[in-house]
Amino acid sequence: MTADVVIAGAGPNGLMLACELSLAGVRPIVLDRLPGRTEENRANGLVGQVVRALDRRGLYERLSGSSEPPRPAPAFVFGAMPLDLSRLDDNPMYGLQVPQRRIEQVLEERALELGVEIRRGHELTGLSQDEDGVTAEIAGPEGPYRLRTRHLVGADGGHSVTRKLCGIGFPGVTRDDSVSRSAHVTVPAELIDPVTGGLNVPGYGPIPPFMHHRTDHGMFVYAPFPTGTLVNATEWNQDAGDQPMSLDELRESVRRVLGVDLPIGPPEGPGPHQLRRLSGGNTRLAERFRDGRVLLLGDAAHVHSAIGGPGLNLGLQDAVNLGWKLAAEIHGWAPPGLLDTYETERRPAAERVVMHTQAQSALIAPGPEVTALRVLFTELLRDGRTTKHIADMMSGADIRYDLEGTHPLAGRPAPDLVLETETGSVRLAELTRTARPLLIDLTPDAALAGALDGRRDRVDLVTAKTGREGLPTALLLRPDCYVAWASDSPNPDAKERDTLRTALASAFGPAR
Repeated sequence: MTADVVIAGAGPNGLMLACELSLAGVRPIVLDRLPGRTEENRANGLVGQVVRALDRRGLYERLSGSSEPPRPAPAFVFGAMPLDLSRLDDNPMYGLQVPQRRIEQVLEERALELGVEIRRGHELTGLSQDEDGVTAEIAGPEGPYRLRTRHLVGADGGHSVTRKLCGIGFPGVTRDDSVSRSAHVTVPAELIDPVTGGLNVPGYGPIPPFMHHRTDHGMFVYAPFPTGTLVNATEWNQDAGDQPMSLDELRESVRRVLGVDLPIGPPEGPGPHQLRRLSGGNTRLAERFRDGRVLLLGDAAHVHSAIGGPGLNLGLQDAVNLGWKLAAEIHGWAPPGLLDTYETERRPAAERVVMHTQAQSALIAPGPEVTALRVLFTELLRDGRTTKHIADMMSGADIRYDLEGTHPLAGRPAPDLVLETETGSVRLAELTRTARPLLIDLTPDAALAGALDGRRDRVDLVTAKTGREGLPTALLLRPDCYVAWASDSPNPDAKERDTLRTALASAFGPAR
């Protein structure tokens, strides 16, 4: 049996890649060692530019239950210090409160709609590759078998079997000096502030919701999610013990962190409910993201602290970046080196997440020196420029790929636009749901259409107008909605059309 792409791992990243490949006309096979979707809730929401990416595939509406486009959050947190984002003219911090199990459910439903084959209970156990493809050895419910594929992608998490089978190193740092305890709980209604939604802890004071709250003894989080109230307490240099996690253990940890008792009870509702203890943490980055015809995705390529919620923001955008490039390679129109740009573009993004999560971990550590450093950071965060810098960094909006052209938008995510077409107003996000490259021509006479000759099989043309001033007159968008080329000229001359053709060739291969 032969497949174009085999994906090891049916978590959010593997399923997102499967959807992207399928939209591009490639039918992948997804393997997962578990017999069904996990009920464990590893994340409670999405933060950053990934929210816009999901909107541009029509998935935001399914996840949010709203037909309204995503809106930036007015506030967030950095290193357990509040970020006031309401002052920013261009706020990049989008957020969506949705449990990871729901994200996986929606992505699986979408993948099945697109014809993706998902094999649960099938585990990758070995692989070998040659110039033409990869032979995957798989342990299935009915016994072992082999599957031949042109490319194999490891989306199988931080303990990636794929990465280990390829002999790819995973250097980094392991820390064992922290213990994090979290559980779904109930709290007395009289302790909840009816205005702010925060928690008024007797003997301690108010604690805002969804914000990391640091003390000299640890960190506390109160998060009243729609699916259940989550409480977390993190401590340093404290023995985790070897007994199963219990609600009493969480109560004792909260008492040590806050210095007072917090009356919490068992959760209500059918669940699943979280009751988890995590010791230490890893920060690691794969030595390379590609080994011949095998590629790594998401946690298989990078792991880091969960502070600030960057994991799915990073991994799902990896999938959107890789999907169209891998499909172009399979369809035969990829320009030389296109697939290698997956690593050259996404590794810097991973390095940046590693950097700022380590910085935040340092800022929440105990000790008077850290307290003094936080006082300084609090002063710096009063400057709107500092807030914008950190918001761009945490959301991923500061990533710029090295693409053709000198236009300020080249290599950056496309701006949110409302276009006036012959059939009426349409958001740009509604035009990108097919995951095809787009040339958006806003010039008065649609002067750039001829540049697509020989590439109309792989690049779509949108002619429109927009009522906003100061916008480019033309945009060439990659399927991941990054700007490959842009122009401000209302009447592009021959030289500008030549630069467009160069950008087309660089991103989407030679004309047929």
